[in-house]
Amino acid sequence: MTTDLQTEQIDEGLSRRVLVRALAAGAAAVSIATPSLAQPSAVLAEATSADYVRDPTRWGSAEVAALFPGFKHLDIRTKGANIRLRHGGSGPPLLLLHGNSQNHATWFGVAARLAERYHVVLADLRGYGDSSLPDPGPNHINYSAPALAQDMFEIMDSLGHQRFFLAGHDRGARVSHRMCLDHPDRIMKVCILDVLPAYYTWTNLNIKSALNSWHWLFLAQPEPLPDTLISAVPAEWFLKSRGYDRQLPKVVFDDYVRCFTKKTIIGACRHYRANATIDFETDTAEKDRRIATPLLVLWGTRGAPPTQEFPTVWRRFASNLVDAQPLPTGHALQVEAPDGVYDHFVKFFTA
Repeated sequence: MTTDLQTEQIDEGLSRRVLVRALAAGAAAVSIATPSLAQPSAVLAEATSADYVRDPTRWGSAEVAALFPGFKHLDIRTKGANIRLRHGGSGPPLLLLHGNSQNHATWFGVAARLAERYHVVLADLRGYGDSSLPDPGPNHINYSAPALAQDMFEIMDSLGHQRFFLAGHDRGARVSHRMCLDHPDRIMKVCILDVLPAYYTWTNLNIKSALNSWHWLFLAQPEPLPDTLISAVPAEWFLKSRGYDRQLPKVVFDDYVRCFTKKTIIGACRHYRANATIDFETDTAEKDRRIATPLLVLWGTRGAPPTQEFPTVWRRFASNLVDAQPLPTGHALQVEAPDGVYDHFVKFFTA
C-alpha cells in the first residue's frame, strides 16, 4: 500500500478491533470512545510567520496566512493521523470542515470575521491538505466517516473543547453528520452545507444524478485506476476543470495546487472508496437513525429556482431541523457567497 508521501508514517492506527466489533453490533457510531481531555493528542509543530516564507511547501504562503490574521497554524497527532489545522479567535468554539479537493483555506472568506465571535478551528481532514495519509485498513476502515470524526473530536479535545459548534461542506458535511450520530452530546449545533445524506444519494440514483455525481463512482474504483489517471495531469489542469480558478483568489487557488499531490489524490480516492463500502454498510444499518442536534442546512440553487428537496430529505435524517435556506450559488457556498454564509452562521450559532 502507498504510505504517506509528505509526513512521517503514523505509528498508531485507528483501533480496528473497536470499530469492527461496533459495526458487527450495528452501532459503530456510538461505540467509538472519545479521548479524555486529561490525555490530549500531541501537538507536533506550530508555524511562525517566518515559517511561511522559509518553508512554503510545508506551511503554505505568507499571502494565504494573511487571510487568517491572528490564527495559529499547527499539526496535531491523533490516534490515527497527523492533522494540520489553523485556529484563532475567542468565544464559543466553532469547527469548520472542508470538502473534496480542498483544504481548510476554503474558509478564507468567513474565518477572520467569525473569529471576532468564536474560537474558529479549521482542520484538514486526513488524506487532504497537509494532513497525513494513513494506510486504508481493511474495507477502507481508516477513511470511514467514524475514523474522520474521531480525528476531529481528538483535535478539539487537544484545544480544550468538550462541546462545540460545527459546520461542514461537502465531505466535511458528511463527517459532521457522522459526528452528530457518534457523540451528539458534544455538538451544540451543526450546519450542513450543500449535501444530502449519503445513504439517500446512493439509494436514489438515476441517470441525471449519476451523471452529476460521476466522481463518486469514478473515485471509488479500485486502486490504482483513478489515482493513476488523475495523477497523469497537472494539478492546475484538474483544479481548473473543477472551476476553482474562477471562484478563488489566486493565492487560495495556488494553495489548492500546492496541496494537490499524489498523497491527496490517493487520500481523496480512499475517502470515496470508504463512502461506497464501509460507510454505506454502516449507513444502511443505521438508516432510521435521526440526529437530534439543532441543524441548519444551506444549499446552492445552481441558478435554478429553489425546491424543497433539501429540507424534505434532511427531515428524514434529523429530528431538529431549525432552518434550511437556499443561496444563489453553485456547490461552494462559503466561497461564492461568504457574506450570506457568515450571516446565517452568526444568526444560527448565537440564537
